[in-house]
Amino acid sequence: MNLVGSVLHVIKYMLHIYVNVIIAMKPLLHAKISVKKYGGIVDDYLPIHNFIDSSKSHVADVRHRALLHSSWGCFMAEEKFGSYLKNSDDKEFSVRDIAEEHILQDLGFIPSVEHWLRNMRIEPWMGGSRKRKVKYNKISFDAD
Repeated sequence: MNLVGSVLHVIKYMLHIYVNVIIAMKPLLHAKISVKKYGGIVDDYLPIHNFIDSSKSHVADVRHRALLHSSWGCFMAEEKFGSYLKNSDDKEFSVRDIAEEHILQDLGFIPSVEHWLRNMRIEPWMGGSRKRKVKYNKISFDAD
């Protein structure tokens, strides 16, 4: 990559950070972008965008994206809403396309779950090492 290409790459990255961290994309803004591309009204797309960002209710920073901003999140959106829906203009659109575009707008690419988990430290509790002891009552069966 030459110097101009390197500079353009850095500028593109900085713009991406500015738009996604400082301005912070919200589901409503994602839905407005969907309207421009597919027609209809914001409410046609807002449930999908709300779903992709629903993890914000549990993690209030960019780490929330690790849960549904991935190829698996696109699959889950299809499971929840179906593969295709019709907007208010009676035009069919792909739920996967809306979910993928949301993720592309936020991250610039669609990561796999493996991308998100690759550097996660494995903690002892993740393997079930803190098991509870459960007492069971003895059951006897009488033979007839």
